[in-house]
Amino acid sequence: MACGYPPRRTQPIWGLRVVRLINACIMSGPKFIDETRFTIRSGNGGAGCVSFRSEKYVPRGGPDGGDGGDGGDVILEAHQGLATLLDLRYKRRIVAPNGRQGEGQDCTGASGDDLVIRVPPGTEIYDDETDELIIDMVEPGQTFVAAPGGKGGRGNARFATASRRTPTYAQPGVEGVERQLRLELKLLADVGLVGYPNAGKSTLISRISRARPKVADYPFTTLRPNLGVVRVGDDRSYVVADIPGLIEGAADGAGLGIQFLRHIERTQVFLFMVTLDYDPDRSPIQDIAVLRAELGKYDAALLDRPWLVALSQVDRPDAAEWYDWLREEIPPEIDVLALSAVTGEGLDELHVAIARLLMASGRWSS
Repeated sequence: MACGYPPRRTQPIWGLRVVRLINACIMSGPKFIDETRFTIRSGNGGAGCVSFRSEKYVPRGGPDGGDGGDGGDVILEAHQGLATLLDLRYKRRIVAPNGRQGEGQDCTGASGDDLVIRVPPGTEIYDDETDELIIDMVEPGQTFVAAPGGKGGRGNARFATASRRTPTYAQPGVEGVERQLRLELKLLADVGLVGYPNAGKSTLISRISRARPKVADYPFTTLRPNLGVVRVGDDRSYVVADIPGLIEGAADGAGLGIQFLRHIERTQVFLFMVTLDYDPDRSPIQDIAVLRAELGKYDAALLDRPWLVALSQVDRPDAAEWYDWLREEIPPEIDVLALSAVTGEGLDELHVAIARLLMASGRWSS
C-alpha cells in the first residue's frame, strides 16, 4: 500500500553534479597556455651564530659559533615532457626555502633546498620590469639559475684571532634575490602548417603523425597549436606544427592568428595549405599571397625561409584542373603538391619535399 511519500533518490543530486563536472573536465582537455608572469625569490642565507664553549673540566672555552646555511636557489629547467605553461599559470609568487641559522659547537646551519621550476623547451624568460630577455630555454635539460640564494653568515668562531680571542659578533645572512619574470613559450617545430581555417591542416597532421587534433567542418576548429612528430626512415624525424587561425589581418589582431603567430618564429619550413572549397571571392593564389603578407607583416625575416604549397582535397573530380592552374601560378622553384588526407595520395611526395628543404636549411645533414 502506498504511503504517500515520494520515492527515495538512489543517488543524491550533488553526486550527479560531481559526475557531470568530472566529465566536463575530461572532455575539455588541458588548456594551452603560452604566456605567464610571476615573482620569484631565492632563499635568505642563515645568520651566523655567536656561541662560546662551556664544558665541564674545560677551563678556557673559546668561540664555537657555526656559520649559517645558504638560501635555496630558484632554478629554471627545460623539461622535455612539457608542452604548455599551464602548471605555472596561476602561480603569483614562488619562494625558495631559507638557510638555517648556525649553532654552537661549530655546527653549520642547513642550507635551503633549491627550487626547480620546469618549463617547456622553447620558453623565453624575460625580466618583466625591464622587458629584457634573460635567457631562451631551447635545449631539453637546459638549466638556469634565475635567482641565486643568499650566502649564510659566518659565525663568531671565524673571527677569532691571536689578539681577539673572544669575538662577540657574527655575520647576518645575505638576503635572497627577488625578480619579476615573464615567460613566453614559442613552440619548437621544423615545419609549420599555414592556411586559412578549414584548409585541412588538422586532418593532415593527424594523418602523418600521432597527433590527434580536433577535426570538424566549421571555421576555427583548432583553438591551440598542435605538434606532431613525423618519422622519416629509422633514424630521422621532424616536428610539424598546426598553426591555427591565420586569416587576413591576423598580424593586426584579426581572428585567432595574433595569439599564435609567435609560434612560427622558430619554424624552418612553411607548408602553405590551400583547398578546393572556396568562396566566390577567394582563390588559392589569393590565399597564399594574403598569408605570406601576414607573415611578413609580423616578421619580414620569415619570408626568406623555404616554403612549399599543398593543394588538399585532390580526391575531388575537379582536382586536376585546379592543380594545373595552381602549378602555373606558383614560381617554378617552389614545390606544389597535390594531397588527399583521406586517400593518402601525395603524402610520400610531401615527405620527400620536406626532407629536401630541411636538408637545404641545415636542419638535417645529407
